[in-house]
Amino acid sequence: QVPLVESGGGLVQAGGSLRLSCAASGRTFSSYAMGWFRQAPGKEREFVASISWSGESTYYADSVKGRFTISRDNAKNTVYLQMNSLKPEDTAVYYCASGSGSSVPREYYYWGQGTQVTVSS
Repeated sequence: QVPLVESGGGLVQAGGSLRLSCAASGRTFSSYAMGWFRQAPGKEREFVASISWSGESTYYADSVKGRFTISRDNAKNTVYLQMNSLKPEDTAVYYCASGSGSSVPREYYYWGQGTQVTVSS
């Protein structure tokens, strides 16, 4: 099992930046790809970004490409999401998850509890 705990969310003005962290416990963190998803009120959970177990491959949703960067530090059992040029439409609860690395939520096995990101206009 890979319990996951997100942190770093908060309130920021449009154009600002936040860095989310997701800390994992357990010795199998480096065996899994990791993903970030988000869910806004009344909407389905959507893919944001993913990173392979080695960190060599990354994937992004078109809506965040060029603004968000996913990275991981396997020595620290942590995955990050650097979010720049934030927009009000980025407002959502952000979740990290471990699994396949795809954009499909059901292909992820473990999920964190989520962290709220609010972008004011």
